[in-house]
Amino acid sequence: MSTADRYQTYESPLATRNASPEMLRLFSAQHKFGLWRRLWLELARQEQALGITRIAAEALAQMGANLDKIDFDLAAEWEKRLRHDVMAHVRTFEQCAPAAKGIIHLGATSQYVVDNADLMIMRDALKLLCIRLANAIDALGTFAEKWKALPTLGYTHYQPAQLTTVGKRATLWAQDFVLDLAEFEYRISSLRFRGVKGTTGTQASFLSLFDGDHAKCDELDRRVTQAFGFDSSFTVTGQTYPRKVDAAIVGSLAGCAASVHKFCNDIRLLAGMKQVEEPFEEEQVGSSAMAYKRNPMRCERATGLARFVISLVTSAMQTAAEQWFERTLDDSSNKRLTIAEAFLALDGCLSIVANVARGMVVYPKTIETAVMAELPFMATEEILMAAVQAGGDRQELHERIRQHSLAAAQEVKVHGRPNDLIQRLDNDGMITSSSLTQVLNPSRFVGRSQEQVDMFISSVLADIRRKYLSSLGKGGELRV
Repeated sequence: MSTADRYQTYESPLATRNASPEMLRLFSAQHKFGLWRRLWLELARQEQALGITRIAAEALAQMGANLDKIDFDLAAEWEKRLRHDVMAHVRTFEQCAPAAKGIIHLGATSQYVVDNADLMIMRDALKLLCIRLANAIDALGTFAEKWKALPTLGYTHYQPAQLTTVGKRATLWAQDFVLDLAEFEYRISSLRFRGVKGTTGTQASFLSLFDGDHAKCDELDRRVTQAFGFDSSFTVTGQTYPRKVDAAIVGSLAGCAASVHKFCNDIRLLAGMKQVEEPFEEEQVGSSAMAYKRNPMRCERATGLARFVISLVTSAMQTAAEQWFERTLDDSSNKRLTIAEAFLALDGCLSIVANVARGMVVYPKTIETAVMAELPFMATEEILMAAVQAGGDRQELHERIRQHSLAAAQEVKVHGRPNDLIQRLDNDGMITSSSLTQVLNPSRFVGRSQEQVDMFISSVLADIRRKYLSSLGKGGELRV
């Protein structure tokens, strides 16, 4: 396709704007059909090893020499004639490996190559997402350590609550991604191969090939499964592996997408309060009309993609529910979209998360202003106790502080004026200045935030950094 022609047809923005080259390669036609050919070669190789004498060494040699030399135009011509993509690629493979004509796909059903290749692609795509997650967690951990001591307002119900620190809040984001990483690692470790099961999963064709030798059917299944890096295959299948596998994997991806959405929404809210912002480049334009704006475009893009991934869960679940008996074909067209796009979109999301986490900008003075606007209210209990220790009457002091607090709140909410509670208390003869200065230090109100950041880094993050050491610092670049 020429450059001019390219702009005359639709292209997925997941490919052009979001997903990484590595993820795009995993879901490419070249990679998928290359896996099909490797599956056919391994099947023939093991069938020969188990006694199928009609498979000649020359056939295996020609197949092995043409694993990636795929004539896609020829395959398209065959598919147009046959209306069957697997048979089209069998015929295409035969034309560059003529000695293998008649033995490619011997005993197999289409899902031998389609399903097993899909499982390999999903496994490798999950491994790539693990690297993306490790980088995001590492970046958030570095940020958390840097800002572990900076007091900031905590929010519950989006209302000011007890203080936390900027770094402690970052560990909450990181912890969500740690849970996602554990989920992905579990999916990888528990993923099974479809294996060599035949048309309806009964292995009848292979039992015939091996003259009724059940042990050879099991051995063929075991050998091919292990050749492609799987510990085991499903004990029983229909024509396909259970589509519940797809639903579970997309569910895991959606769970991670929820973590992305939570993190990026928090950054968007903090940006609106001018406390923390995502990176903003020197020539970046925030708005075509409002020149002053610094829109959080990275996080906005990630939340949009995350919602898309979350929405795909129902599609994968419905596909699993819809399979009739041993198999129906309505899964195929849906899987081609749902699985690939869930991975591509989440790959783009996690690249954004790592990019943002590595370059977040913190504004300590704005954060301090917000803290000091609310701290007097939060400190009233400690002010009360300090005044009592200085010799005051607890009940009288409580009533004075309550009245002053209500009046100060009125100033803020009704008149839009600064919180003047401290001045009111300072002017009250019953409450000494020493009582106020003693307690109005934000660091007194952050609890064990700093210690919890240190614990998270040493007990959680350190293990992830060791495990993914060679992959840290990779990814996080934006496509556009």
